[in-house]
Amino acid sequence: MSFETIAGEIRGHLMNFAGLGYRVKFAFDEGGVLLLDGTATPPTLSEEDADADCTIGISEDNAVKLMNGQLNPMLAYSMGKLKIDGSVGVALKMASMLEG
Repeated sequence: MSFETIAGEIRGHLMNFAGLGYRVKFAFDEGGVLLLDGTATPPTLSEEDADADCTIGISEDNAVKLMNGQLNPMLAYSMGKLKIDGSVGVALKMASMLEG
C-alpha cells in the first residue's frame, strides 16, 4: 500500500475523528507527512508539515497493519515500530477512536 493509498484510507474514515480536538501528524519512515486536524469541523487531512499535538512516526507497512487491525498500537509502540513525539494521551485517545 502506497502513501497515497494510506492517505485515501484515512480520508475515508475522517468522521471517526470528529471530536478528537487535537492535531496529529503521521511522519512516515519512507518520507511524507499526513496531518489530521481533529480540531476542525469536519476533521481534515493534509500533507502539511505543521505543528501538531502529537507526531506518530511509523513505516508505511506498519501503518497498513495498524489500519487493518493486524498490529496492536500498544504492541507496536512497545516494540519500537511506532514512535510518539508529544502527547501520548492524544495517541491513546486516537487509538480508542479507531477501535470504536
